[in-house]
Amino acid sequence: MNRNKRQLMSPVLTLCLLISTSILSIAQDNKPASPLSASGKVYVNANIGNNNNNGTRESPLLTLDEAAKRINSSKGSGAITVYLSRGVYGMAKTADFNPVNWKFFKENRLTIRAEVLPDDSNWSHAEMPVLISTMPFLEEKNGKNEVTGAQNFGILIQSSHVTIQGLRILGQPVHENPKAGILVRNYPIAWEGKDLEDMRITQCLFIGDKYAAPNHLAVLANGKGLELDHCVFYGVKDALVMWYSPATNSSMHHNLVINSYGGVVWTWAATEDFKFYNNVISNANVLWILDKDEKLSYTIDTSIIVGYNTLVNKGGGAHGFGEKADPAKIKINKNVILKKEGKLEIVDDQISRLYLHIKPGTLGSALGAGLFYGK
Repeated sequence: MNRNKRQLMSPVLTLCLLISTSILSIAQDNKPASPLSASGKVYVNANIGNNNNNGTRESPLLTLDEAAKRINSSKGSGAITVYLSRGVYGMAKTADFNPVNWKFFKENRLTIRAEVLPDDSNWSHAEMPVLISTMPFLEEKNGKNEVTGAQNFGILIQSSHVTIQGLRILGQPVHENPKAGILVRNYPIAWEGKDLEDMRITQCLFIGDKYAAPNHLAVLANGKGLELDHCVFYGVKDALVMWYSPATNSSMHHNLVINSYGGVVWTWAATEDFKFYNNVISNANVLWILDKDEKLSYTIDTSIIVGYNTLVNKGGGAHGFGEKADPAKIKINKNVILKKEGKLEIVDDQISRLYLHIKPGTLGSALGAGLFYGK
């Protein structure tokens, strides 16, 4: 724990609350998980919760990983909704949702969401549950037993038919490159498993700071039927990577990506039916990264992209962004505004509902990109 405390020191973030929450959650770990409530609802509250509680609104849990544990130990089928109250959630452990004895369906799914959502009349940015990983990293070694990096996961989803909605997810305060060739990274949301389908991530705000709290890769996805929509990515390295299993029937739409210093979208495993539309992007390093074989082509529709270094690369990985690819692999429809230079106007008033959104009346504001379904 002393090593973790040293990692958490940051000139930008005050993390005393996170450390105390993490210690309390670890202290409560020894109690066996209680049965899941018959209502199919699990409540988590970082301010008043306790992992010895039963998970109702009146008696909420403290941590998201405890909610995962309760669901994973349950047997049955049908919808389950996890509600997170406003507050700061220091995630001392991965919230690993792997319910092998519970069956979800498209219409009766697992939903992990904020209690108050962006289109609710009583919503404000202060209502968003704030998640930040504080757990240790798992070292990676090569055949010579040399450390080549380290990684961890915030929310790990190993199930089909899942929605994550309305969360504010920060980067982890860590020095990403401690030595040449070594990369230490956090994956805030990872969808990983065999034969997975139907994942929606919507109305989430991902924020990172390259120097103090890097948000390495907001969404790492391995499955088909992925929908990433109405999210804001501010200062993240990479927004979305689709890898390994063919990501058929997937889409990325109505998202706002600002100041991405890696690659916005990596279509390593996406098939040519991948839909990319109504996205607004400003000040990006690499817009699109293809699989190294560069076999498939994709289309950008009804989007605005202002300010980028490279339009399309191929290959790459955790340590780099690949090499230049054939720009003809990305078809840009006539309704797309593409400008290599410039930037868009962003609302920086924290009181405004439109904080970190495109300033109304300026370029990009009419596409509906951002946290809100309604205009």
